[in-house]
Amino acid sequence: MKNQHLKHIAELNLAMLFISTSGVLGRYISTTPFITIWWRSLFAAVLLGGFCWYKKIDFKISTKRDKKTILLSGLLFGAHWVTYFYALQLSNVAIALLSVFTYPIITALLEPLFFKTKLNLKHVFLGFVVLIGIYFLIPELNIENDYTKGVLFGIFSALVYAIRNILLKKKITQYHGSMLMFYQMIIISLFLSPVLFVFEFNPSANDWTALVILALVTTAIGHTLFVMSFKNFSIGTVSIMSSIQPIYGILLGILLLKEIPAATTIIGGVLILATVMVESIQSQKN
Repeated sequence: MKNQHLKHIAELNLAMLFISTSGVLGRYISTTPFITIWWRSLFAAVLLGGFCWYKKIDFKISTKRDKKTILLSGLLFGAHWVTYFYALQLSNVAIALLSVFTYPIITALLEPLFFKTKLNLKHVFLGFVVLIGIYFLIPELNIENDYTKGVLFGIFSALVYAIRNILLKKKITQYHGSMLMFYQMIIISLFLSPVLFVFEFNPSANDWTALVILALVTTAIGHTLFVMSFKNFSIGTVSIMSSIQPIYGILLGILLLKEIPAATTIIGGVLILATVMVESIQSQKN
């Protein structure tokens, strides 16, 4: 049982590492977020559809209610991606990632409403510790500057992401994670297809490479592992443990974009890592 728990912890951390590449890639790709997310979703849908077909994973959705839930979760996921990529363009990897990571607090507060359970005060407390960590990582805010706009986009992205994860929590025990991700990619691609008639798209060879990596590593592999982790932990637990993602993202930003964090960033990072360690130990005892 202990080895199985460690395996689940390792899988979730691997998912976070893969997903954290979105920060560097989002800053690197030169196109508007709407176009970027459309191509990301389209490529990922092809990859995930091929994987499901190869593994003979059932594509059938049992009920109309499940179809509505998957449709809504797909729309929320698309909104999360678009607003997150705008946050990346307006600020930097650290601020965009860490503003999105207000979502553990939002999740902890919303989960009891969806599952009719008692509010877990431990999750709320750890969520506030994460928030304190984020406070240290964000510079002084000015409503007129792009960094402030980036934070606001990030917080909205966090809200829709939290609701999407809660909705999928109810379905992951019934359907394979890759199948759920496949349908969400189809939904996002269809919903965003009108942007092709609104925005120009003149990608460079480097943009194409980054888009393929974004679709395969970040989306098809990373997000599928993340969704499958819902089987092993509560949404509140997953949300707080996944707070290690900004640390991975910031490290990638340092290595690939030369975005060196300030001393306050290190303080915030230590607080976030502390909550991840506490939640990992506590989840093993449950």
